[in-house]
Amino acid sequence: MVARTPSRRSLLRSGTALAALALIEGCTSSGGEEPPGPAATTGASAPAGTPGPSSAPRAMPAESGPHTRTFMAWPALEEVWGDQLPGVREDIAQLARTVAGFEPVVLLARPEQASVARQMCGSSVEVIELPVDDLWARDTGPTFVTGPAGLAGVDLDFNGWGDKQTHAEDGQVARRLLERYAVPRIQAPVTGEGGGLEVDGEGTLMATESSWVNDNRNPGMSRDRIEASLKELLGVGEVLWVKGVAGQDITDCHIDALARFAEPGTVVLHRPAPDTPPDIWTTASDQALQVLRSTTDAKGRTLAVVEIEEPDFSLIEGHGKDFLATYLNYYVVNGGVVVPRFGDRAADDRAAGILADLHPGRRITQVTINNIAAGGGGIHCSTRQQPAVPGATGP
Repeated sequence: MVARTPSRRSLLRSGTALAALALIEGCTSSGGEEPPGPAATTGASAPAGTPGPSSAPRAMPAESGPHTRTFMAWPALEEVWGDQLPGVREDIAQLARTVAGFEPVVLLARPEQASVARQMCGSSVEVIELPVDDLWARDTGPTFVTGPAGLAGVDLDFNGWGDKQTHAEDGQVARRLLERYAVPRIQAPVTGEGGGLEVDGEGTLMATESSWVNDNRNPGMSRDRIEASLKELLGVGEVLWVKGVAGQDITDCHIDALARFAEPGTVVLHRPAPDTPPDIWTTASDQALQVLRSTTDAKGRTLAVVEIEEPDFSLIEGHGKDFLATYLNYYVVNGGVVVPRFGDRAADDRAAGILADLHPGRRITQVTINNIAAGGGGIHCSTRQQPAVPGATGP
């Protein structure tokens, strides 16, 4: 994603398994001697005149639930994308139009770029003027939760994935968006990104240690303390931690490129192709597979793990070293699933078929997003759902 700094997956296909293990172990703090983190606050963070959420337990709905709308963002900076920017904007416009075929789409754009965004996205997409730096709405936007008082948005204090990229505007997106839509804001006591969270909607959260238990986001905080904060923020009872890989891509290995809940009790896992030499990404996937096969969720269920292999890189035109070729970065929309298509027809069709089987009754739509993927991201990274719940409001 970032032209002049480590990209989202810039080194995941290089290095050795031993190096990966050293990096993983180095990023993980020891046990639970620290007290639980402080409770999330609302207070002055909520828009004027808007009641804050009650103290009753809240919950983060599964992505498969109904949506009011999808938020996306217009890539703004040439300093980030360089000569890739025109192609990336074409991909974002196509993706926005595709999602708009299922549910309303609101795209955030800088005021001076809003007109171009409207022209490229077309009338099916609503473009609002709200300053952004980049397109990764999953990470910069609010993480929505529900409770007795209705909808609220968690602000995870986006810091450019540990100050790896400029984020003067993106660091304010969650707050500004919640203010615009009059949704109460919850300031998280931890720093992270939406792409680092995956829930089943029944009390289970998956996350990588490498993107949370990391001093570039949460210095000095143990895993237990971070876990306690996430449980309170999102209303989950069980956190399934996989190690991930620190320092090898800009996200420090987000869970949404590695493992996703297809439904409660069923996890889809990214797997390298059989002939892939042992490397850091292989190590991360192997470790995740071992953990997920040997653990239970918040309901005590043993997880079924469904593997989806990556495409053949030799069949992907202009893929480059930073290309994120994972089918796990799909997006579940109202009545459908939007799935990446990379150019390896056999692998593309196989992945679409597996996801269709796992999401019965939803229409599978494949979208070519190779310009976005060349920057290390995907469909899920580029989208953020607002769940449809009582108490949700519009602008």
